[in-house]
Amino acid sequence: MHTFSLKQRHIVDAHKFLTTFVILALMAAYGRWSNVTAWVYLSLHGSYGLIWLLKSQSFPDKRWEAPVTLPRAVGLFGTLALYWAAPALIMINDTQAPNWYLGLCIVLYTFGIFLHFAADMQKHMHLLLRPGTLLQEGLWARVRNPNYLGELLIYGGYGLLAMHWLPLTIILLIVVVIWLPNMSRKDQSLSRYPEYAHYKRHSRRLIPFLF
Repeated sequence: MHTFSLKQRHIVDAHKFLTTFVILALMAAYGRWSNVTAWVYLSLHGSYGLIWLLKSQSFPDKRWEAPVTLPRAVGLFGTLALYWAAPALIMINDTQAPNWYLGLCIVLYTFGIFLHFAADMQKHMHLLLRPGTLLQEGLWARVRNPNYLGELLIYGGYGLLAMHWLPLTIILLIVVVIWLPNMSRKDQSLSRYPEYAHYKRHSRRLIPFLF
């Protein structure tokens, strides 16, 4: 008899699915139906959630397949829910971002979407076609975590839309507390490859030419 096992993927997918409805509920609660910034936020974060769910079904990331206990699942969902601070602030403050600013946030989101999902697809195909080898081509040639860079641009665009310090602080904390340790563990794991030392010297951890 098959028993259901709660995985990290289920928590992440649930958050992505619920995001659109949370934003719509906030818009309804504060009556922001005529707020252009709110609609732009909904279109960006809502579409990201849908694309994520499509990716989760088409080329899932194996790290999200790890089982998770109920307390850790609650903690994971709570951490992801912090990203909802940006739409909440937009609705509460009736944020009206200028047109040029909206355009900037959309550009950041667009580049982020490309980097995040293209890098994940490249990694997925590399693991499928060349298992046991070090991925160091394409988007991974100069940055060892282009998928994280994509996420940073995506959530940076969201945070900037709120025009408030809190969402950007949340993103910074998540980068420092969660992302950077994950990247360090990944570097340690990749060090088993003989060519990794050369790859590390000629690439950056997250941001091209800087870090």
